[in-house]
Amino acid sequence: MTLQEAMAARHTVRKYKDTPLSAEMVQQLNERIRAQNAKYGLNMKLLTQNKEAMPAIFAKTMSKGVVNYIILAGPNAPGVDEKLGYSSADLMLYAQTLGLNSWWIGGMYSHKNAKKNLTADANAKIIGVVAVGYGEEQGVAHKSKPAAEVSSYDGTTPEWFTSGVAAALLAPTAMNKQGFTIKGKENKVIITCENGSFSGADLGIVKYHFELGAGVENFTWM
Repeated sequence: MTLQEAMAARHTVRKYKDTPLSAEMVQQLNERIRAQNAKYGLNMKLLTQNKEAMPAIFAKTMSKGVVNYIILAGPNAPGVDEKLGYSSADLMLYAQTLGLNSWWIGGMYSHKNAKKNLTADANAKIIGVVAVGYGEEQGVAHKSKPAAEVSSYDGTTPEWFTSGVAAALLAPTAMNKQGFTIKGKENKVIITCENGSFSGADLGIVKYHFELGAGVENFTWM
């Protein structure tokens, strides 16, 4: 499965089987995380067979079997939310190519317990966690806005822009609001997101999806 195929197949999954990840799969995920950390100066970390991130009340009501997750952490510096969003999008789709499901969790997790397990940098900023594992189901597609509602292009719309917007609409965003706007002119593109607690992360996630759909060779960011 390619990342493009994973983008179409991936949906939020909140309930997981008790099947543990194989040693090979853990190694593959860790290698991908290390690459993202090195590229963007982040401190993300994978925990396996660890229940501490999910408070018991949520484990009983909204989720099940979340024992593997990636802590989304980086230096407390400008732009880190966008970098973490961008990298988390890559990790979720990569996990999908391995046959795993995922869930981007921004509010319903224990920040204290996540930070306790993040030994690399005690001062790191944590914006959420990504649950990974074998889902009890594959999830369902979220409701999506029409492309015309979130995008515009000055001139005749090229195919790469249309494909990029379609990919962006597949991206998971906070509360599934899809509160972003994509504008293009010639080979220039800009994405803005509504202000909110997760606007930086949303921007990074949507940018990753747009690039995957449009092809980075076809445009540049404004």
